Amino acid sequence: MATAYEPYGPGTEPRRGSLLPAALRAPFEARVWREFLYLVLSLPLSLLTFCYAITMLALGVGLLVTFLGIPVLGVALAGCRGIGAMERARARSLLRLEVADPEPVRSATRRSPKPGPFAWVGALLRSGTSWRHALYAVIHLPWAIFAFVVSMVLWVNAWGFLTYPLWQWVFPTYTDHPGIEIFKDDFFLDTPLEIAATSVAGALLLVATPFLIRGLTAVDRLMVSGLLGPSRLAERVWELESDRGTVVDTAAADLRRIERDLHDGAQARLVALAMDLGLAKEKLQEDPEAGARMVEEAHGEVKLALQELRDLARGIHPAILTDRGLGPSLSALAARCTVPVRVSVDLPERPAAAIEGIAYFTVSELLQNISKHSGARTADVEVWRSDDRLMLQVRDDGRGGADARAGSGLAGLAERLDAVDGLLVVHSPAGGPTSVTAELPWRG
Repeated sequence: MATAYEPYGPGTEPRRGSLLPAALRAPFEARVWREFLYLVLSLPLSLLTFCYAITMLALGVGLLVTFLGIPVLGVALAGCRGIGAMERARARSLLRLEVADPEPVRSATRRSPKPGPFAWVGALLRSGTSWRHALYAVIHLPWAIFAFVVSMVLWVNAWGFLTYPLWQWVFPTYTDHPGIEIFKDDFFLDTPLEIAATSVAGALLLVATPFLIRGLTAVDRLMVSGLLGPSRLAERVWELESDRGTVVDTAAADLRRIERDLHDGAQARLVALAMDLGLAKEKLQEDPEAGARMVEEAHGEVKLALQELRDLARGIHPAILTDRGLGPSLSALAARCTVPVRVSVDLPERPAAAIEGIAYFTVSELLQNISKHSGARTADVEVWRSDDRLMLQVRDDGRGGADARAGSGLAGLAERLDAVDGLLVVHSPAGGPTSVTAELPWRG
């Protein structure tokens, strides 16, 4: 993620402690019942997925001697990926486990941008994710059987023993036994003391069972996240591809902005200046005084064009940043802000040039937001180094309410920071104050 926010939003207050201890509340909480349902459903579902995976994989391997083996293996792996999607959805709804979808099958290449079915099958067979899904479909059945038996026996017996005084009458009424028989030697739990002891044992088992169920589902969580989610390498590749796309889009947008500024600003002014100088040249022979006035006006246009070119160059990369570093360049930025800004820069050395430029333009955009939207009276800019990270913080005493999730300029700024493994943290409650903290790698 490129941005971070307050730990608690509106309506998300921290949970307060209950009068009952957690152990006594656990058997009645929705979480335990969801996890128990997950374990119960795992047995029939894993049985079906196991049969599918074993049958299709065995069929595909057996048919490898013919041309049908590879397509059958491709279909088998595609089905296993579908099983993985179902299991991720089940874990998300019952275990509240968020597992990202793995990387898709990429059959397109530079040589074949529009691949056919054989390229798709080949990509499936080369995909480690597909084989991890097949492995899950095979190995989950033994665990599902064990977890189903343990959870079902414990849960049913816990509630049965606890409520034994309520249904003990069933034995003498409908059977030849006065109560539950244990040890198979005509020892029955039928006296008031034995019935009460059975109920107490059920209560103790009921208190312990939720924690055993959580332990069982913890193994399922590991299996789902480890085998059905994206690998760390794939996540990193995705991040790099996303970052590359962000950098390319940003560079293209900057080029378009520079081209537009040159075309609409300095270029148009220089064209007009050339025309004015041509007219002045003609006027100098006929009316020297009028020609001199036109030359003076052209001189003013030259000054304006030079100022626009300086501003444009400063927008590309300010010379003061290259020559003197972040401290003086941020002080110059603060001097142009409409709000009084205090600048504090504490850096033992200069960071990488690219990181320095990103930090400069980050502060520049944040100060522009303060000038246009905050209604603040004062602002502060602090820059320091923490280990191998460059930290900067911009605060103001304005009205607050800034939100990087609302598609504003802060969202674009967060994407730019994310492209270099940076982070943007926005804390801006309604009524202020606003604090925006950016974290960047020191060397890029």
